[in-house]
Amino acid sequence: MSEISNQIKLAARTEGLQTSEVSIGDSVTVGGKPVVVIGGPCTVENAEQMEIVATKLKGSVSAIRGGVHKPRTSPYAFQGMGEEGLDILNSMSQKHGLPTVTEVMSVEQIAACAEKADMLQVGSRNMQNFELLKALGKTTKPILLKRGLSATIEEMLLAAEYIMAHGNPNVVLCERGIRSFDTFTRNVLDLGAVVALKQLTHLPVIVDPSHAAGKRELIADLARAAVACGADGLIIECHPEPEKSVSDARQALSLEDMVELVESIKPIAAAIGRSVAGDVAKKRQITVVQGIGSQSAQRLTLRRKVARKAVRG
Repeated sequence: MSEISNQIKLAARTEGLQTSEVSIGDSVTVGGKPVVVIGGPCTVENAEQMEIVATKLKGSVSAIRGGVHKPRTSPYAFQGMGEEGLDILNSMSQKHGLPTVTEVMSVEQIAACAEKADMLQVGSRNMQNFELLKALGKTTKPILLKRGLSATIEEMLLAAEYIMAHGNPNVVLCERGIRSFDTFTRNVLDLGAVVALKQLTHLPVIVDPSHAAGKRELIADLARAAVACGADGLIIECHPEPEKSVSDARQALSLEDMVELVESIKPIAAAIGRSVAGDVAKKRQITVVQGIGSQSAQRLTLRRKVARKAVRG
């Protein structure tokens, strides 16, 4: 193993330690054999929009994504619906039985989001917001940690380590592309990092081809490539009327295209000995300790104590 592993006390994959399984709500587990697909709009706009999304995607995706707090480059752009959006997400989830994923941007937003959403996302711009990471470490909600715009693999793992060292082992890593000199795509999707992370860490790794590509016509092929190289899941933006999306319209798929994309990854998953979550009539029951398989949790206990001692020191 490379020198990176010497810096990682809790997230490192050690001999015999399998990929940890992190639960999103009561019905979805990331890190097992099934590939998990999370889909939905960049931004929650209204209740009607989310009802259409849930109705159309139910049976295809495992969870719904939707932003209610939006980090925007311009201070004049739409910043999200806040708690009203959370209520819409929560209502949709209760009605359709789909767990939800939404972004938190500050410590102050954690309590409300943790109460009404099933997974809390740390966006690319906040990957090294260390006070936010520490606070998320004190929650029991699963955390989706996105790679920073220019972050190295080591920096991403150390960001995950912040969350875990403060008590929360339920971390899922997300490769979403990094900045480059080329402007044809929004970012460069680093699938090599996905393969490397699967060797370096026991944490599940998913891929966001939407933010990597920035163009909807590229997303399906990137999603299929991500599954082929071993990603544990995908998170993809889609919208009932993509061109009318208030945020990231250019990269949003239609709901119909989203359903087709999910169907297209099933044979690829099967070819590498995996399935697509929800594609099996009866989902296997998994015993989970705080979102992680009990065997993995036991292996992490000693390492967590060492890490906490290091934090205090």
